[in-house]
Amino acid sequence: MKKISKTTWSTISTYALVIVAFIAVQVLSGAGLISHSLQGQLVPICAYVCLAVSLNLVVGISGELSLGHAGFMSVGAFTGVIVAACLARAGVEAEVLIFAVSAVVGAVVAGVIGLIVGIPVMRLRGDYLAIVTLAFGEIIKNLLNIIYIGVDDAGLHFSMRDSASLGMEQGTIIINGPKGAVGIDKISTFVMGIVLVLITVAVVLNLVHSRSGRAIMAVRDNRIAAESVGINVTKYRLMAFAVASALAGAAGVLYAMNYSTIIPSQFDFNQSILILVYVVLGGMGNVRGSIIAAAFLTVLPELLRPINDYRMLLYAVVLILVMVVPHLKVYQRFVDMIRVRVLKRSAASEGAAAAEGGASHE
Repeated sequence: MKKISKTTWSTISTYALVIVAFIAVQVLSGAGLISHSLQGQLVPICAYVCLAVSLNLVVGISGELSLGHAGFMSVGAFTGVIVAACLARAGVEAEVLIFAVSAVVGAVVAGVIGLIVGIPVMRLRGDYLAIVTLAFGEIIKNLLNIIYIGVDDAGLHFSMRDSASLGMEQGTIIINGPKGAVGIDKISTFVMGIVLVLITVAVVLNLVHSRSGRAIMAVRDNRIAAESVGINVTKYRLMAFAVASALAGAAGVLYAMNYSTIIPSQFDFNQSILILVYVVLGGMGNVRGSIIAAAFLTVLPELLRPINDYRMLLYAVVLILVMVVPHLKVYQRFVDMIRVRVLKRSAASEGAAAAEGGASHE
């Protein structure tokens, strides 16, 4: 019997984590053990998980600091809203189809913009890259503040002045400048979110375990050594950046279609930092850690709502503990002790199975 590799076990456990979480939520929801407010957080949790996993591709696996992930999220969100409004006006009624098409278009547009931005940006390193991506996020937010888009029987109308200049008599305004996208059909569901999470995890893990993924990590570990063996550094850094941008765009569509209104100011610098916090706390390059950190930290403020006066104080304390505790020697010894016990039990069970197999052959 062929032994399953450690990488395969890690991949299977990551998918299993998502599926088990989905089943657990469905069971608890069916039993009425999840509050209405917490149920409203399920779709945003899925969106933030996708964002954290995709950003980990850039920050943890590629080793580059990006502070503009919310910008790509906003590109996907507003693009998806426009596509969904056009499909609804065209008479498409299937919500799953509307969401799927919107997510694909949002991901493609965000990925193309990520590619365009990444061509010059990926030649930078360190703080310069962080500053440029931060500037990109702010530019996108300010551009969305002056964009007006509407749709009528004649098609889409675009303006950068005001809604009156769209020239529509009997149409629908989709994006209304600083007021954002209004009248969005709330079609995102938890099932759609889980499917998007699985797709995001599949894309990232398959890329990481591919030849291109090994090249990306080689560039991260030692740029000079990677260049010396013929690896095109800019190409692989750009690949990771563009894929992460596309996945962020799809997550933005999921997020936007969970609300009736979204505004550009929702996708500001603080949003990018929040996603980065999920990546750092989950572990750089650790996909499973990003999933757990994004889900836990998104739902934590809601769980602390009964003690509203101290909610954000406890949230900050939890963040500090998560960063400090793993580096304590007591915690490390405890983890090592558990790991040794698990390995001993595994070896013992394998030995017993081998002995039984030998006895049966005799």
